[in-house]
Amino acid sequence: MSKLSEPLKQLINASHALPGTLKAPPSIRSTYQRIASSAKDRGVGIPAWLTISTATTMTMNSPQSMIELFNVASSQPSAPSPPDTAGLMREVGLKCISFNGIPRTINVLGAFREGMPKDVFDKIPSAPSRKLTAENIDDSLARGRKLWDSVYKPFEDKLLDRLGQSHPNLPVHIINGHYSNLLSDPPNDSPLRVGRVLTSLTGISCLRAQTGVGPQVTSHVFGLRKAFQDGSAEREVEGGEWLASDEGNQWILNSIDEIVQALGEGKGTTFAPGMGTEKLKAKL
Repeated sequence: MSKLSEPLKQLINASHALPGTLKAPPSIRSTYQRIASSAKDRGVGIPAWLTISTATTMTMNSPQSMIELFNVASSQPSAPSPPDTAGLMREVGLKCISFNGIPRTINVLGAFREGMPKDVFDKIPSAPSRKLTAENIDDSLARGRKLWDSVYKPFEDKLLDRLGQSHPNLPVHIINGHYSNLLSDPPNDSPLRVGRVLTSLTGISCLRAQTGVGPQVTSHVFGLRKAFQDGSAEREVEGGEWLASDEGNQWILNSIDEIVQALGEGKGTTFAPGMGTEKLKAKL
Protein backbone atom coordinates (compact mmCIF):
# COMPACT_ATOMS: atom_id res chain seq x y z
CA MET A 1 0.00 0.00 0.00
CA SER A 2 1.34 3.43 -0.91
CA LYS A 3 2.18 5.85 1.87
CA LEU A 4 0.46 9.18 2.38
CA SER A 5 2.56 12.15 1.38
CA GLU A 6 3.62 14.61 4.07
CA PRO A 7 1.50 17.43 2.56
CA LEU A 8 -1.55 15.15 2.57
CA LYS A 9 -0.96 14.09 6.18
CA GLN A 10 -0.57 17.74 7.16
CA LEU A 11 -3.81 18.60 5.39
CA ILE A 12 -5.71 15.77 7.09
CA ASN A 13 -4.45 16.97 10.47
CA ALA A 14 -4.75 20.70 9.78
CA SER A 15 -5.79 22.68 12.84
CA HIS A 16 -8.83 24.18 11.11
CA ALA A 17 -10.20 20.64 10.56
CA LEU A 18 -10.15 19.94 14.31
CA PRO A 19 -8.82 16.41 13.78
CA GLY A 20 -8.41 15.51 17.45
CA THR A 21 -10.69 15.00 20.40
CA LEU A 22 -11.59 17.85 22.73
CA LYS A 23 -9.46 18.24 25.84
CA ALA A 24 -11.16 18.57 29.19
CA PRO A 25 -11.25 22.24 30.18
CA PRO A 26 -10.22 23.09 33.76
CA SER A 27 -13.80 24.06 34.65
CA ILE A 28 -15.55 20.87 33.56
CA ARG A 29 -15.44 19.09 36.91
CA SER A 30 -17.16 22.03 38.61
CA THR A 31 -19.75 22.07 35.81
CA TYR A 32 -20.58 18.40 36.39
CA GLN A 33 -20.69 18.99 40.13
CA ARG A 34 -23.16 21.86 39.69
CA ILE A 35 -25.42 19.68 37.57
CA ALA A 36 -25.19 16.87 40.12
CA SER A 37 -26.14 19.28 42.91
CA SER A 38 -28.95 20.82 40.88
CA ALA A 39 -30.29 17.36 40.06
CA LYS A 40 -30.25 16.31 43.71
CA ASP A 41 -32.16 19.46 44.71
CA ARG A 42 -34.86 18.47 42.22
CA GLY A 43 -35.07 14.82 43.19
CA VAL A 44 -33.28 13.62 40.04
CA GLY A 45 -31.11 10.56 40.65
CA ILE A 46 -27.59 9.85 39.49
CA PRO A 47 -28.51 7.62 36.50
CA ALA A 48 -30.60 10.37 34.89
CA TRP A 49 -28.19 13.29 35.20
CA LEU A 50 -25.25 10.99 34.44
CA THR A 51 -26.96 9.86 31.22
CA ILE A 52 -27.57 13.47 30.15
CA SER A 53 -23.98 14.44 30.95
CA THR A 54 -22.49 11.37 29.28
CA ALA A 55 -24.43 11.76 26.02
CA THR A 56 -23.60 15.46 25.83
CA THR A 57 -19.91 14.79 26.50
CA MET A 58 -19.87 12.04 23.88
CA THR A 59 -21.38 14.41 21.33
CA MET A 60 -18.72 16.99 22.16
CA ASN A 61 -16.01 14.34 21.59
CA SER A 62 -14.20 14.82 24.91
CA PRO A 63 -12.91 11.55 26.39
CA GLN A 64 -10.87 13.30 29.08
CA SER A 65 -14.08 14.90 30.30
CA MET A 66 -15.72 11.46 30.48
CA ILE A 67 -13.10 10.48 33.06
CA GLU A 68 -13.86 13.64 35.04
CA LEU A 69 -17.57 12.86 34.83
CA PHE A 70 -16.98 9.32 36.10
CA ASN A 71 -15.02 10.68 39.05
CA VAL A 72 -17.74 13.18 39.94
CA ALA A 73 -20.52 10.60 39.66
CA SER A 74 -18.59 7.99 41.66
CA SER A 75 -17.97 10.46 44.49
CA GLN A 76 -21.66 11.19 45.05
CA PRO A 77 -23.39 9.83 48.17
CA SER A 78 -25.29 6.61 47.38
CA ALA A 79 -23.57 6.35 43.98
CA PRO A 80 -23.76 2.99 42.19
CA SER A 81 -20.59 0.91 42.33
CA PRO A 82 -17.76 2.20 40.09
CA PRO A 83 -18.22 -0.68 37.60
CA ASP A 84 -21.98 0.01 37.40
CA THR A 85 -21.32 3.73 36.94
CA ALA A 86 -18.75 3.14 34.19
CA GLY A 87 -20.96 0.44 32.67
CA LEU A 88 -23.94 2.78 32.37
CA MET A 89 -21.74 5.44 30.79
CA ARG A 90 -20.43 2.89 28.31
CA GLU A 91 -23.93 1.72 27.38
CA VAL A 92 -25.14 5.29 26.91
CA GLY A 93 -22.06 5.95 24.78
CA LEU A 94 -22.95 2.99 22.58
CA LYS A 95 -26.50 4.29 22.08
CA CYS A 96 -25.08 7.64 21.02
CA ILE A 97 -24.21 5.95 17.71
CA SER A 98 -27.85 6.25 16.66
CA PHE A 99 -27.71 10.03 17.01
CA ASN A 100 -24.06 10.99 16.49
CA GLY A 101 -22.72 8.27 14.21
CA ILE A 102 -19.99 5.75 14.92
CA PRO A 103 -16.71 7.80 14.94
CA ARG A 104 -17.23 9.78 18.14
CA THR A 105 -18.35 6.72 20.03
CA ILE A 106 -15.20 4.91 18.88
CA ASN A 107 -13.01 7.85 19.91
CA VAL A 108 -14.51 8.48 23.30
CA LEU A 109 -15.22 4.93 24.45
CA GLY A 110 -11.72 3.83 23.44
CA ALA A 111 -10.06 6.63 25.39
CA PHE A 112 -12.53 6.15 28.26
CA ARG A 113 -11.46 2.52 28.60
CA GLU A 114 -7.78 3.45 28.54
CA GLY A 115 -8.25 6.17 31.13
CA MET A 116 -10.30 4.14 33.60
CA PRO A 117 -8.81 2.13 36.48
CA LYS A 118 -8.27 -1.40 35.16
CA ASP A 119 -9.87 -3.00 38.21
CA VAL A 120 -13.07 -1.05 37.52
CA PHE A 121 -13.29 -1.78 33.82
CA ASP A 122 -12.48 -5.45 34.27
CA LYS A 123 -15.63 -5.84 36.39
CA ILE A 124 -17.96 -4.60 33.65
CA PRO A 125 -19.56 -7.51 31.74
CA SER A 126 -17.51 -8.09 28.61
CA ALA A 127 -19.65 -10.50 26.60
CA PRO A 128 -21.52 -8.93 23.65
CA SER A 129 -25.27 -8.82 24.16
CA ARG A 130 -26.56 -7.67 20.77
CA LYS A 131 -25.54 -10.44 18.39
CA LEU A 132 -28.37 -11.26 16.01
CA THR A 133 -29.20 -14.88 15.28
CA ALA A 134 -31.94 -16.69 13.42
CA GLU A 135 -33.48 -17.45 16.79
CA ASN A 136 -33.58 -13.92 18.22
CA ILE A 137 -34.00 -11.61 15.23
CA ASP A 138 -37.81 -11.60 15.27
CA ASP A 139 -37.85 -10.62 18.94
CA SER A 140 -35.30 -7.90 18.25
CA LEU A 141 -37.39 -6.45 15.42
CA ALA A 142 -40.50 -6.52 17.61
CA ARG A 143 -38.69 -4.65 20.41
CA GLY A 144 -37.51 -2.03 17.96
CA ARG A 145 -40.95 -1.44 16.51
CA LYS A 146 -42.44 -1.27 20.03
CA LEU A 147 -39.92 1.40 21.03
CA TRP A 148 -40.52 3.36 17.81
CA ASP A 149 -44.27 3.30 18.39
CA SER A 150 -43.84 4.45 21.99
CA VAL A 151 -41.68 7.42 20.99
CA TYR A 152 -43.73 8.59 17.99
CA LYS A 153 -47.33 7.59 18.72
CA PRO A 154 -49.83 8.63 17.28
CA PHE A 155 -47.72 9.47 14.21
CA GLU A 156 -45.62 6.28 14.13
CA ASP A 157 -46.98 4.94 10.81
CA LYS A 158 -47.25 8.31 9.12
CA LEU A 159 -43.64 9.12 9.96
CA LEU A 160 -42.38 5.80 8.60
CA ASP A 161 -44.29 6.44 5.36
CA ARG A 162 -42.74 9.90 5.06
CA LEU A 163 -39.23 8.53 5.68
CA GLY A 164 -39.83 5.87 3.04
CA GLN A 165 -40.65 8.57 0.49
CA SER A 166 -37.20 10.09 1.08
CA HIS A 167 -35.52 6.69 0.61
CA PRO A 168 -37.22 3.29 0.75
CA ASN A 169 -34.49 1.88 2.99
CA LEU A 170 -34.44 4.79 5.43
CA PRO A 171 -37.25 3.51 7.69
CA VAL A 172 -35.94 -0.05 7.27
CA HIS A 173 -32.49 0.91 8.55
CA ILE A 174 -33.82 3.12 11.34
CA ILE A 175 -36.05 0.39 12.75
CA ASN A 176 -33.84 -2.64 12.06
CA GLY A 177 -30.43 -1.15 12.64
CA HIS A 178 -31.11 1.33 15.42
CA TYR A 179 -34.38 0.97 17.29
CA SER A 180 -34.24 -2.84 17.21
CA ASN A 181 -30.62 -3.70 17.83
CA LEU A 182 -29.27 -0.64 19.62
CA LEU A 183 -31.79 1.76 21.15
CA SER A 184 -33.95 -1.00 22.61
CA ASP A 185 -32.20 -3.02 25.30
CA PRO A 186 -31.42 -6.71 24.80
CA PRO A 187 -33.65 -9.05 26.81
CA ASN A 188 -31.50 -9.86 29.82
CA ASP A 189 -31.28 -8.92 33.47
CA SER A 190 -27.99 -7.05 33.26
CA PRO A 191 -27.76 -4.01 35.55
CA LEU A 192 -26.26 -2.19 32.56
CA ARG A 193 -29.59 -1.98 30.74
CA VAL A 194 -30.25 1.68 29.98
CA GLY A 195 -34.04 1.48 29.80
CA ARG A 196 -36.73 3.47 28.05
CA VAL A 197 -36.43 6.75 29.99
CA LEU A 198 -32.65 7.03 29.91
CA THR A 199 -32.67 6.17 26.21
CA SER A 200 -34.90 9.19 25.57
CA LEU A 201 -32.57 11.33 27.68
CA THR A 202 -29.67 10.09 25.55
CA GLY A 203 -31.42 11.13 22.35
CA ILE A 204 -32.39 14.57 23.66
CA SER A 205 -28.85 15.22 24.90
CA CYS A 206 -27.06 14.18 21.71
CA LEU A 207 -29.42 16.08 19.45
CA ARG A 208 -29.43 19.27 21.52
CA ALA A 209 -25.62 19.26 21.69
CA GLN A 210 -25.37 18.84 17.90
CA THR A 211 -27.51 21.90 17.06
CA GLY A 212 -29.44 22.17 13.80
CA VAL A 213 -31.95 19.43 14.57
CA GLY A 214 -34.68 21.18 16.56
CA PRO A 215 -37.53 19.04 15.15
CA GLN A 216 -35.78 15.88 16.33
CA VAL A 217 -35.16 17.38 19.77
CA THR A 218 -38.87 18.12 19.97
CA SER A 219 -39.74 14.56 18.94
CA HIS A 220 -37.58 13.03 21.64
CA VAL A 221 -38.84 15.43 24.30
CA PHE A 222 -42.32 14.17 23.47
CA GLY A 223 -40.87 10.65 23.43
CA LEU A 224 -39.70 11.09 27.01
CA ARG A 225 -43.17 12.25 28.07
CA LYS A 226 -44.87 9.36 26.31
CA ALA A 227 -42.82 6.84 28.28
CA PHE A 228 -44.85 7.80 31.35
CA GLN A 229 -48.11 7.99 29.45
CA ASP A 230 -48.00 4.54 27.85
CA GLY A 231 -46.38 2.64 30.70
CA SER A 232 -43.15 1.87 28.83
CA ALA A 233 -41.13 3.57 31.59
CA GLU A 234 -40.90 0.14 33.14
CA ARG A 235 -37.82 0.81 35.22
CA GLU A 236 -37.82 3.11 38.19
CA VAL A 237 -35.84 6.23 37.30
CA GLU A 238 -35.50 8.61 40.22
CA GLY A 239 -36.86 11.98 39.12
CA GLY A 240 -38.03 10.61 35.78
CA GLU A 241 -41.60 11.86 35.97
CA TRP A 242 -40.42 15.35 36.90
CA LEU A 243 -37.96 15.31 33.98
CA ALA A 244 -40.92 14.50 31.71
CA SER A 245 -42.71 17.67 32.87
CA ASP A 246 -42.36 21.08 31.23
CA GLU A 247 -40.13 22.32 34.04
CA GLY A 248 -38.07 19.15 33.88
CA ASN A 249 -37.69 19.40 30.10
CA GLN A 250 -36.32 22.91 30.48
CA TRP A 251 -33.88 21.72 33.14
CA ILE A 252 -32.62 18.99 30.80
CA LEU A 253 -32.00 21.43 27.94
CA ASN A 254 -30.37 24.02 30.18
CA SER A 255 -28.08 21.37 31.67
CA ILE A 256 -27.02 20.21 28.21
CA ASP A 257 -26.35 23.80 27.16
CA GLU A 258 -24.25 24.37 30.28
CA ILE A 259 -22.07 21.34 29.51
CA VAL A 260 -21.68 22.36 25.86
CA GLN A 261 -20.63 25.86 26.88
CA ALA A 262 -18.18 24.52 29.46
CA LEU A 263 -16.62 21.96 27.12
CA GLY A 264 -16.53 24.43 24.22
CA GLU A 265 -15.22 27.16 26.53
CA GLY A 266 -17.88 29.52 25.25
CA LYS A 267 -17.40 28.66 21.57
CA GLY A 268 -20.35 26.29 21.38
CA THR A 269 -20.66 22.80 19.98
CA THR A 270 -17.92 20.91 18.16
CA PHE A 271 -20.39 18.70 16.30
CA ALA A 272 -21.74 20.72 13.38
CA PRO A 273 -20.28 24.24 13.18
CA GLY A 274 -17.04 23.18 14.87
CA MET A 275 -14.59 25.53 16.49
CA GLY A 276 -12.30 25.95 13.50
CA THR A 277 -14.46 28.18 11.32
CA GLU A 278 -12.49 31.36 11.89
CA LYS A 279 -9.17 29.57 11.38
CA LEU A 280 -10.45 28.17 8.10
CA LYS A 281 -11.57 31.61 6.94
CA ALA A 282 -8.15 33.02 7.78
CA LYS A 283 -6.46 30.16 5.87
CA LEU A 284 -8.58 30.79 2.81
